[in-house]
Amino acid sequence: MAIVTSSTSQISPANERVYHQSSLLGDWKGAWTGNNQAVGFKVVNIRGARAQIEYTHNGHTERGFGEVNGATITYGNVTVGTKDGKNLVLLFSSGVGKQSAALQKQAPPASDSRLMGSWGGYSGDNGKSASFRVLSVNGKEAQVSVTTDGVTRQGTGIVYNNVIMFGQTQISTKDGQNGTIIYQVGSKSFTVPVTKYPPADSSSSVDRTA
Repeated sequence: MAIVTSSTSQISPANERVYHQSSLLGDWKGAWTGNNQAVGFKVVNIRGARAQIEYTHNGHTERGFGEVNGATITYGNVTVGTKDGKNLVLLFSSGVGKQSAALQKQAPPASDSRLMGSWGGYSGDNGKSASFRVLSVNGKEAQVSVTTDGVTRQGTGIVYNNVIMFGQTQISTKDGQNGTIIYQVGSKSFTVPVTKYPPADSSSSVDRTA
């Protein structure tokens, strides 16, 4: 039973194949064509035909839900779309006229590691359970606490892309929600599939999906 926090996206595989909707996710910043005023658009998550968004213009931010339609999201008078996942076109149309803006995807801050948080799981194949807590990530180093075979060790791990290595144990994730812990005992290595626990202080509603 997986636990999905409110920050995850539920994009249908068919839509992903055709429209690459996940490329819309993220923080976009740019400027209006013409007057060069700053504009921002953040796609927090996509759930089916609804996208949770934050739209920043004229110095203030509106938060709400947009409608996902193929490769675009419409929020009020604003429609956004991206072809390459790097550049976003934002079109504003009202009774007064039309405006467009070009936005670029912002890289997530370095501390925003997908591995941050507490992970745990159990492998039915080998009967092993493991947990891995990533307390902080600073560049290439991470403060971690790892429990395997009932023994907990704490210290500094090495970060490489979406992998953290600590002693004989490593954790990796592709999507920031599901991951794999591999640890070695003597000459044997054990693999345990793990999921990220929702943050304890999260006020978000927890969706339980089978």
